[in-house]
Amino acid sequence: MRGTALAAAAMAGALVLAGCAKDSGAGNNNNASTGDQSASCVTAPKPPAAAAASTSSSQAGEKVDGSKLKVALAFDVGGRGDASFNDSAAAGTDKAKAELGVTSVTESTAAATEDEAAKSQRLDQLASQGFSPVIAVGFAYAKAVGAIAPKYPNTQFAIVDDDSVKAPNVTPLVFAEEQGSFLAGVAAAYKSKKCHVGFVGGVNTPLIQKFEAGFLQGVKAASSKAKIEDEYLTPAGDFSGFQDPAKGNVKAAAQIAKGADVIYHAAGASGKGVFEAAKSNNAMAIGVDSDQYNQKTVEASKDVIITSMLKRVDVAVFDYLRALAKGDLTTLPKRFDLKVDGIGYATSGGKVDDIKDVLDGYKAQIVSGAITVSDKPQK
Repeated sequence: MRGTALAAAAMAGALVLAGCAKDSGAGNNNNASTGDQSASCVTAPKPPAAAAASTSSSQAGEKVDGSKLKVALAFDVGGRGDASFNDSAAAGTDKAKAELGVTSVTESTAAATEDEAAKSQRLDQLASQGFSPVIAVGFAYAKAVGAIAPKYPNTQFAIVDDDSVKAPNVTPLVFAEEQGSFLAGVAAAYKSKKCHVGFVGGVNTPLIQKFEAGFLQGVKAASSKAKIEDEYLTPAGDFSGFQDPAKGNVKAAAQIAKGADVIYHAAGASGKGVFEAAKSNNAMAIGVDSDQYNQKTVEASKDVIITSMLKRVDVAVFDYLRALAKGDLTTLPKRFDLKVDGIGYATSGGKVDDIKDVLDGYKAQIVSGAITVSDKPQK
């Protein structure tokens, strides 16, 4: 009887341990890819399972004819091919060509050192040539849009990442970057083997601080003991931080040397250098804006990209063009967030498949309002 009792006690203990492992926030799904050391970084309980995902507005609705639109894209620094922000905007017009029948699209790109006069001249020239809408890609165009749009009241303008221009012919396309960056922070905490992660921002502006804020909050939500490196490439006003891969490489390499093994960047084309540093130093990286795992310009480093925070500029641009073609801009959301799939995360490469339920659980809590993500960094 004593032997039977001991055996029963041992079995009960094993069942308790198994139950604890199943219920832990750093459960077996994390151990499968990152090992016990990374699992120990996660201190928060696993979030409740998410309901079915929502569908973005760009995927629904009747057939719309956009063949009469004459679209102009005024790119920010880096232009098409930046593997990030501008490429995402370009993808929106590419989709409009394929699905809405848009045939006329022109593109123009800002230089890293150009002044306000150059931006205004670009928009003025595009509007004077009869393009409508003129889509300004980036908050750096705010003053130029504010100056030029009133001169062309019959021309439609849109501006990405700014809602300061109040004019009847100007549509703001703004995002909840902090929400997607929160999920990037959670992913970093779950995937870090050293419980040490990093953020590299391009230019220290209120916009990029939203990425920083969400990332910091997401890391801390998943782990109370993760260490975070947090730096920018250039101060506000110096937009070269979005187009300096060499500087991105140096900054990321320095963070890795301090112990960080997962680096999230919000640095535009400079992110290529961040990926290269991660690849050279046996670390991992998280991309931004587009699904950077599939971007040709960073293909050499794709194996270290575990996910990307998707800022769906493509969705916003396409939805804007679709609404404009229909003649009803009131259908656009005030802000493209997780709820309308204007923000998200990438799964290409399968490197976050084992924590997808965790990420979707946190996403559901943000969408429901159970978690409020700050757009101001809390350090």
